[in-house]
Amino acid sequence: MVLALALVAAIAYFVTAPLRAGHASGSVADATESPRLADLEARKEAKYREIRDAELDREQGKLSDEDWARADAELRREAITILKRLDELEAPEASADRR
Repeated sequence: MVLALALVAAIAYFVTAPLRAGHASGSVADATESPRLADLEARKEAKYREIRDAELDREQGKLSDEDWARADAELRREAITILKRLDELEAPEASADRR
């Protein structure tokens, strides 16, 4: 009985570890992160989600290859723009951290 209880506790600990780690690191990042950086990160994640959705739509036959190619090119162009803005915003912070 004790062994079964210990096994359940260990499984629960490992299953909830990502939730605990994400919550702890998220609160620290929120306190030090600029609103503009947070906005760009959110836009980046949304754009990645749009790219994945477009790929899934093509695989399911909802988009023709031609339509998908146009949508994919535009989404990736937008993602690159967001990544460049993130790099520009993070570059001054990175150089300040090295000092």
